[in-house]
Amino acid sequence: MAKFLSPQEAAALVKDGDTLITEGFLLHALAEQVIKALGERFAQTGSPTGLTLVYAAGQGGGVGTGLDFLAHEKLLKRVVAGHWNLSPTLGKLATEGKIEAYNLPQGTIAQLYRDMAAGKPGTVTHVGLKTFVDPRLNGGKLNDITKEDLVELVTLGGKELLFYKDCKPTVCFLRGSLADEKGNITMEEEGISLGVLSIAQAVKRNGGKVIVQVRQVVKAGSLDPKLVKIPYICVDAVVAVPHDLHQADVPRDFVTVFSGDRRIPTGSIPPIELDDRKIIARRGAMDLTPDSVVNLGIGIPEAVSAVANEEGIGDYMTLTVEAGPVGGVPQGGKNFGVTINADCILDQAYQFDFYDGGGLDIAYLGLAECDEKGNINVSKMGPRITGCGGFINITQNAKKLYFCGTFTAKGLDIAVNNGKLVIKQEGSVKKFLKKVGHVTFSGEYASQIGQPVYYLTERAVFQLKKDGLHLVEVAPGIDIDKDILNHMEFRPIIDGQPKLMDARIFRDAPMGLGKGR
Repeated sequence: MAKFLSPQEAAALVKDGDTLITEGFLLHALAEQVIKALGERFAQTGSPTGLTLVYAAGQGGGVGTGLDFLAHEKLLKRVVAGHWNLSPTLGKLATEGKIEAYNLPQGTIAQLYRDMAAGKPGTVTHVGLKTFVDPRLNGGKLNDITKEDLVELVTLGGKELLFYKDCKPTVCFLRGSLADEKGNITMEEEGISLGVLSIAQAVKRNGGKVIVQVRQVVKAGSLDPKLVKIPYICVDAVVAVPHDLHQADVPRDFVTVFSGDRRIPTGSIPPIELDDRKIIARRGAMDLTPDSVVNLGIGIPEAVSAVANEEGIGDYMTLTVEAGPVGGVPQGGKNFGVTINADCILDQAYQFDFYDGGGLDIAYLGLAECDEKGNINVSKMGPRITGCGGFINITQNAKKLYFCGTFTAKGLDIAVNNGKLVIKQEGSVKKFLKKVGHVTFSGEYASQIGQPVYYLTERAVFQLKKDGLHLVEVAPGIDIDKDILNHMEFRPIIDGQPKLMDARIFRDAPMGLGKGR
């Protein structure tokens, strides 16, 4: 039977040297009150020390939230994470070399939880080959004090693969909705279920402590067994906290919307402004085909959905989110990860199984840095650690891939004039470099597997081919030498005269993409 404890009592169960797994996606499904209590315990007592923290998706909403509560040098010895950007203070410890730090693919960490629960020595996958996670580069290590190899290159059946090792978790902080008096846990008020069962099973396998934060405790036998996500045999402690603290990230009237219990009309989506973001999204939407299963990254890629709806081809695609939702309208900002009117909400590991198995027809992801080999960096920009999140799983496995971003950064100002693009002010930061600082996406691997890859900007489209990056389209009004080549650290391959991008992209009127399809 589970014990029923306060956040402080639950935090007291964590011992020196424990390996702690926390689950969550931004602030969704995150046991923030227990995490906060552990950080406060250390601040007050200097204990526990030497923890290893493991988590898959980014957890937090900026400085002083989520995993930032654990950002203490002696509290943590090591962090193994899929994404770092949402916990800036934690990332600062890594960049300053005060903790050992790793970045591994989010989906692979989610799958590792499941493999650890089954007693397997780790996870074997192709995901991460030829990226910064590959031990032939740096094995996911983020600073000089990080020495141990958590990823090994192996050969099975004549194929190179990566082996991600069991991290042997001894305690976990999870979040559910309701607990009964025995400790059974449901998640019917959460918009995502993530990997809570696998994590609980993995920790119990090592004789550790499973701690679950919930909103309310109810009478034993009153829960629908089909809704129980974690059985009491896997739960050691339950922490009940009021809704305003338990799920402060979700307004009360949206709890049932995100969880799928209530559907709401999405209404007509107004057209977005014709700026560089919309230009890039329009070019991406032109390649949508009926019945496409799609993943959209954060930022410019999100606009592809808005453009598709404006053009009357929104039903061409089924949108999926790596956290687990299938269908519906994925949310952005602090609610990224959850979906309105979802058709299905999978556990995160099963969503990544689908991705890794080639289930995505098209993926639109961000473009922060690109080099002459077609490599992309979105995970480490100079000293700042962002993390790969699900980027590696998605980009290595989508049937067709589009990287979307402005051609330069910091200060770019553009306009359109009668179907032509005008560069009013050039960005001061080049994004097309001789060599990227971190290989989050490997052009070499994409060429090896024959993956179609395109790089979409407001003024040019590039395509990855066997011999490198080709300039294949140019916006009307753009001078190739002045506006493109002068702002690149390498010369792309140009076969003859590149095609002009469709002039409709640069006019402030619907493009008519749905006509004749």
